Amino acid sequence: MNLTINHLNMTYPTGKQALRDVTLCMENPSLIGLLGPNGAGKSTLMKLLVAALLPTSGEIAVDGTPLSKCEKQMKAGLGYLPQHFGLYDELTVWQFLDYMAALKGIHSSKDAIDRAIEATDLKEKRKARIRTLSGGQRQRVGIAQALLGAPQFLIFDEPTVGLDPEERIRFRNFFSEMAQDKLVVLSTHIIEDVQSICNQLIVIDQGCILFTGTPEALIRQAEGHVGTFMEQPGAKENPKLHITSRVNTTKGILCRGVAENLPAAAQKVEPTLEDAYLYLITKGGEDK
Repeated sequence: MNLTINHLNMTYPTGKQALRDVTLCMENPSLIGLLGPNGAGKSTLMKLLVAALLPTSGEIAVDGTPLSKCEKQMKAGLGYLPQHFGLYDELTVWQFLDYMAALKGIHSSKDAIDRAIEATDLKEKRKARIRTLSGGQRQRVGIAQALLGAPQFLIFDEPTVGLDPEERIRFRNFFSEMAQDKLVVLSTHIIEDVQSICNQLIVIDQGCILFTGTPEALIRQAEGHVGTFMEQPGAKENPKLHITSRVNTTKGILCRGVAENLPAAAQKVEPTLEDAYLYLITKGGEDK
């Protein structure tokens, strides 16, 4: 399944413009990280991709066919975890997944539910009522329902919220394995969730696409714009210099910063993906 997005705009009835002239291509197989700060337009884009919203203008096409003409077929092969996913607290995990399988039209759903429960490590909780689950366990139930029916196109909107570090690592690896033969879109504002597994990144801010490409290409954009330097007490603060860390040393406080123009005393260092993301977001904001 390949998706093309052409000149997509979305303005809500309130007048808020959530997306501005978005053009993208997403090809299967791939694991795509959709990055951006809160309110950047990520969730709106996800809702448009699953036909939960209609765009103000522009077009989304699936394998060359406009989404409006193939919505039913697309949804049959879709697994989707929205950012705010409602659960029926009085149902058990099994009952809820059985209900979701029925909504998806999955026949002989027992095997599909067993596979989803196994994949999300919910075997010991299959008979537990959802109201008794922890936040992380509830999030796993949401991921499990997205896996029902072995979809070829999966969208996860902030999927690791509420998961502990060990669970987050396990699910990042799981998403990576799934993307070997599927199109998987992982929307997040957590750099750690994409830096080691995504082969393509899309960075969005204020409804505009700032970057599409590989993590390595994004890092290269920040070369020469990340450095370390000793903090100078009483020095005038530079609003265009973004400090990412401060470390106490025997010589004083060692700072790491990102800027279009670093202080003269800064020693340039190799940027991380987080440095590159911050540089892109702040530079994009200054350009607007």
